[in-house]
Amino acid sequence: MHKSKWVLCVVLISMVMTVVAYAGTMAQIDLKDGSRVFGEILDMTEGKLTVKTAFSEEDPIIIHWSEVVGITSEEPITLELNDGMTLTGIPTTDEAGNFHVQTKLLNRPLPVTMDSVISVNPPEKKAVEYTGNISFGGAINSGNTKQKNASFLGELIARSDRLRLTILGRWVYGEDRSGINARNSFGTIKLDFFITKRFYAYSSAIFEQDTFQDLQLRTSINAGPGYQIIDKGDFASSYFQEMQLNAEIGLGFFNEDFKIAPDQNYVTGRWAIDFLWPVLPTVTLFHQHQAFPSLESSSDYYITSQQGIRLNIWENFVSSLQVNWRYDNTPSPGFKKSDVLYLLTIGYAFVS
Repeated sequence: MHKSKWVLCVVLISMVMTVVAYAGTMAQIDLKDGSRVFGEILDMTEGKLTVKTAFSEEDPIIIHWSEVVGITSEEPITLELNDGMTLTGIPTTDEAGNFHVQTKLLNRPLPVTMDSVISVNPPEKKAVEYTGNISFGGAINSGNTKQKNASFLGELIARSDRLRLTILGRWVYGEDRSGINARNSFGTIKLDFFITKRFYAYSSAIFEQDTFQDLQLRTSINAGPGYQIIDKGDFASSYFQEMQLNAEIGLGFFNEDFKIAPDQNYVTGRWAIDFLWPVLPTVTLFHQHQAFPSLESSSDYYITSQQGIRLNIWENFVSSLQVNWRYDNTPSPGFKKSDVLYLLTIGYAFVS
């Protein structure tokens, strides 16, 4: 009899200790089927809510966010909404099933729909995130065939909540027994200022040189609006989750300095597309192009693009196969309008 009382006391003490352990962090999650789950909300990403419960302390349970109709808690949580807003406050669900969040800034609780929530307690973002890659390609032949060629490509993207800086550079060189047969370089820099989560204003510049286009220097300075059509996290599928697509239009000034032909310049329009699709962790497709149509003469326009596939071969080391195409509708006399460059490179990709 005494032994039974001691066992009962131990059970009661354990239950009390469990409740005390969760005091202040316990939340009530209401589900569509009418059931309720009590526990500590850890986070919600990719449509899955992670909850640490008293009966499953070691392994948190996973609840599909689409099944959640309400949350009530005495402790604040952070909600990230699909319009770019972030709310931190105490969640409540009234008897009618309406979900609200009481923040410190407002006297009245804010109504929130479950469909508008894309994450709960999201991980803290870095002030600036860096991504990019550096790649090299080259070959040397000697003996009966004497040939050298080399290429260098680099890209850097720095992104904060409001700003995105993109820098792209390319250098290509080649020679054979007759002498130098390829020497050109290209660079672009662009700064985006996000007015909303999707809409931004940009300013950009390109610089280009090509010995075999009679081109000493091609420059264009531009500005205008842009729109992030697809961004990371827009799709739940792992195949599309990292996809990005943005489009831009704008106005600017276009100038070409030739070595032999007369120089030319004009006021230009600009449109651009930038598409990045990491299909798999080891496979990425990409396409970028810019077009500069003259606003003074319909026959003057210039287009440059690069597209290809990037493969992760080991850790951060990558190999890329890409095709670069350039088209100048009014080239220096005696030179072709179109140039195509095929590049196979190996390099290093980084994320910080």
